Amino acid sequence: MSDVEVREHIAATPADLYAMVSDLPRMGEWSPENTGGRWSRGGRAMVGATFRGTNRAGWRWWRTVVTITAADPGRRFAFDVHYAAVPISTWEYTFAPGADGGCDVTEAWTDRRPGWMRTLSNPIMGISDRAAHNRAGMEKTLQALKNSAERGTTA
Repeated sequence: MSDVEVREHIAATPADLYAMVSDLPRMGEWSPENTGGRWSRGGRAMVGATFRGTNRAGWRWWRTVVTITAADPGRRFAFDVHYAAVPISTWEYTFAPGADGGCDVTEAWTDRRPGWMRTLSNPIMGISDRAAHNRAGMEKTLQALKNSAERGTTA
């Protein structure tokens, strides 16, 4: 069960939207926190592939390691995030065809941080409520994804 889920209806196909979010180096185009990164193993979105992500919140920046856990084109894309060897979160995107030919995209986040890291999060990251912070970021991400897809800038 995820901690936060956000849904957006987008006038694009599930296949096109899946292609966009599974191209992790492009995620910085839509996310207010992720700035992109590079593939480190696998070179593309397939189960077991890893990605080194970069993130920024204000003046703070950090790197994470992402491992793809689900890669079902047009249906589901998911990955686990670690900082060093510490589990941080799971992110999941699901795609469901809409009645009008568009797609309902759901972005879900599950907090996997150990208790000690949750306690240190506020003073280190300056974020007192990670769930509320991520919900706002997810809403912005899906809106930016929608704008890009509906302008036809999916590739």
